[in-house]
Amino acid sequence: MTLWQGRLAGGMADEVAELSVSVSFDRELAIDDVAGSKAHVRGLAKTGILSDGEASLLLGALEQVAEELASGLFVFRPTDEDVHTAIERRVTELAGEVGAKLHTGRSRNDQVATDLRLWSRRSLLEVAGEVVALQDVLLRRATEAGDAYLPGYTHLQRAQPVLLGHHLLAHGWALARDVDRLIATVERLDTSPLGAGALAGSSLPLDPDFVAEQLGFAARFENSLDAVGDRDFVAEALFDLALLGVHLSRMGEEVVLWSTEEWGFCTLDDAYATGSSMLPQKKNPDVAELARGKTGRLVGHLTGVLTTLKGLPLAYNRDLQEDKEPLFDAVSQVRAVLRALAGLYRTVEWHQERMQAAADGPTSASVDLAELLVARGTPFRQAHALVAGLVRDSIARHVPLVELVQAHPDLGEAGAQLLEPGVAVSRRTTPGGAGPVPVADQVERFVRRLDVDRSRLEIHVHTLCAAPVPDSAPRPAPDPGPAGPSEVASRRAPDPGSDQASSPAPNPAPSV
Repeated sequence: MTLWQGRLAGGMADEVAELSVSVSFDRELAIDDVAGSKAHVRGLAKTGILSDGEASLLLGALEQVAEELASGLFVFRPTDEDVHTAIERRVTELAGEVGAKLHTGRSRNDQVATDLRLWSRRSLLEVAGEVVALQDVLLRRATEAGDAYLPGYTHLQRAQPVLLGHHLLAHGWALARDVDRLIATVERLDTSPLGAGALAGSSLPLDPDFVAEQLGFAARFENSLDAVGDRDFVAEALFDLALLGVHLSRMGEEVVLWSTEEWGFCTLDDAYATGSSMLPQKKNPDVAELARGKTGRLVGHLTGVLTTLKGLPLAYNRDLQEDKEPLFDAVSQVRAVLRALAGLYRTVEWHQERMQAAADGPTSASVDLAELLVARGTPFRQAHALVAGLVRDSIARHVPLVELVQAHPDLGEAGAQLLEPGVAVSRRTTPGGAGPVPVADQVERFVRRLDVDRSRLEIHVHTLCAAPVPDSAPRPAPDPGPAGPSEVASRRAPDPGSDQASSPAPNPAPSV
């Protein structure tokens, strides 16, 4: 079945069907298609295009379709070209002849644009909720770390000691920017295209403002050509997810390094590591490596969609069928990485003695020596050169740096005290710095930022749940605890003898 079969004689060639049929992946939009159809039917009834009785039949059928989707009983047939065809077919089976009126005043062009915005709005808010859950874990571990410190690195070379909590919160702040971007993208895409038709609107008395309100959109489209051809929100979402993936990749790379015997800064919990099929002694950081590896996939999705969009004339083109799989996959992969990394960071064991021994190397307080000279009136460039010369002399002559510092008339015992373990990190006192005082303030600021972002998410979720058609509203934010088997949705197999086909639809988009 297709929604355009009246124009062409016969059916599609098998090769064309293989190329163009999209139901295998756009079924992900099923609950959003039902929600959009409910709003559309209500709009048709409001303007008198449908009678109250007809609207009641269609809404009842759509509600049954929604229940079948939720239970796993809805099955797509091999003859369904796409998710829209499948749902209209099932509605017609349930409601009878009035099902033929479901598509009145609507094109698949504005239909799929509406579905994809509903899906993206919900999914990006759910991703943002999972980012906040990972931030909660980082905050908890940063607070637990107390005064533990480790080397801070530039160029992957030891630079200055920093508190472990400071390091963990650095990732937390990067993730906060990701949350901000995701919410901003949701706010920009929060426009309903429903009513734009194929490209030019309709001669029927449609009410796009009404259907936008029914679906909880902030506004309706301003230009019908733009409404059906716009996929900026897909590109923006993919950028947000790719950059989030880059941040998660950086966290993964760090865990890979820190968990090696050479670094020895941490040990992964067995539940968040893997073994080797050949080497009995191995404990591998596969979660961290996959967090790192999947980022190339995310960047590829963004590049692919931008390349698809760059040459399209107004308005809708079938090329836009290629916007969905990259977006669906990017969301799925990012959510999987977020959950796994949250568990990894929640359970990882830090080796503070090893970290602190590395941070207390003889040259780690070199800048403190220079700043001591600056405090006594020496210009910084001269102080820098003096300390650099002492470091060079220490290495060349194999003389402990502390001895050279003690012997230098401008440094002496005061300088030597700066080289004592733990002293350098305690001297980082500037706001936003890596020492105990600024990190304590930073924790308070980070808690406030999390509270603000939670409130922003809750406002969006509440608005969508309060919409007259709330079917595609986001699920509640996750508990940061580990996922268990109970969270895996079960599916009910259909009766082989039923009218439904043998391939069940996926469950609705997973809750955050």
